[in-house]
Parts: sequence; C-alpha cells; structure tokens
Amino acid sequence: MTQDELKNEVAKAALKYVIPGTIIGVGTGSTANFFIDQLATIKDSVQGTVASSIDTENRLRGHGINVVNLNEIKEISVYVDGADESDHQLNLLKGGGGALTREKIVAAVSNQFICIADESKLVDVMGKFPLPIEVIPMAANFVKREIIKSIGGNPILREELTTDNGNLILDIHDLTIDDPKTLENRLNNIVGVVTNGLFANRGADILLLGSESGVKTIVSD
Repeated sequence: MTQDELKNEVAKAALKYVIPGTIIGVGTGSTANFFIDQLATIKDSVQGTVASSIDTENRLRGHGINVVNLNEIKEISVYVDGADESDHQLNLLKGGGGALTREKIVAAVSNQFICIADESKLVDVMGKFPLPIEVIPMAANFVKREIIKSIGGNPILREELTTDNGNLILDIHDLTIDDPKTLENRLNNIVGVVTNGLFANRGADILLLGSESGVKTIVSD
C-alpha cells in the first residue's frame, strides 16, 4: 500500500474511538485530514468538534461538520491527531505543520489522545525529524542562542511561515531526544518560547500504526 493508503486505514480505524454525542478534538496535517474525511461519514453522530488549526476548521466545515470554540465547552472526549515521530512509550514529536501550540492545548483538554500514523513514524529514539519550537517573533534570535547554549542542536528559522497565533517556528535539527519529558520542560522554560513540539508530559494514550499487515494498536503503559 502507498503511504496515503496506510494513513487512510488508520484514520478509518480511529473512528471506533469516537464517542457518539460528544465533542471530539481534531488535529492538523495530512493524516488528520484523512481522519476528517472519514469522520464525515459519521458526522451526525457527534455533537461537534474542536479544531487545532484554521486549516482543520476549514476542512471540517467543508464537510458540514460542526466546529465549536474550546472556550464554550468543558470537555473533549477524544483527540485524534497524527505525529511526525513516536517512541515506544508514546511520547510524540509533532508540529511539522506548524500547529503545535493549538494541538497541545486540545490534547491537554481531551480525556483520551489517539495518535494515528504510518509505521515509519515509530522510532526507538526521537530527533531525526527536526523539533519545532513556536516562539514570539521578537525573541527568535534570543531563543536560538539559548537553545544552542543550553540544549544543543541546530535551530533554524522556518522561512515564510507564521503560525495561526502570529508567531514563528524554529526547527531544531541534530537532536537525540533520549529524555523527552525533561527536554519538553527545559525548552518551555526559555523566555520567548510559546511551546515546543514534544508531547511527552501529555503523550498519546493509544497509537494506531498503519502497516502492510494491517493496523497495529500500541497502548501507553
């Protein structure tokens, strides 16, 4: 199967975690787009959705799926999103699409986090994919210097991208992430950082991996 076919299979498998009559969170990116397309087939069974980006909101509305403001609700039953990398403990590296902050907010509010990906995203140690950091524009150079001094790696400004929040993205290359929870906290403590793309303190509860032999389910300890 092609990578798109694998993504579609895991998107379809994620539908069984959708709780009828509730609000669900929806992520951003190519795999999440497949989930949105699948969700459209059962859209009348959900009360509504919370979108993690403007692109996701537009795609949901294009399918006639109700989108609600997070500030107007108290609970999200389940959040479905992709990842750029996952380790075997279901710590995630996300933000390749630049929506990491809103994704992290929706994940934090959700009772359950279902990550959907093709099997190439499962790695022993994260860091081959550059780690995104959302930063306040005026602090970008300061944050770069602080990262190099205290964390290491090679932070590079992502050109011609402004997030939905009006901020910039630094991508840290050449990292070996062997303690994602600690690194997530250290990066967030740098003044000027909005958040980073490590989803470790709130990782996935279930990882659905598309493979040639079918969808594999990995459950967090």
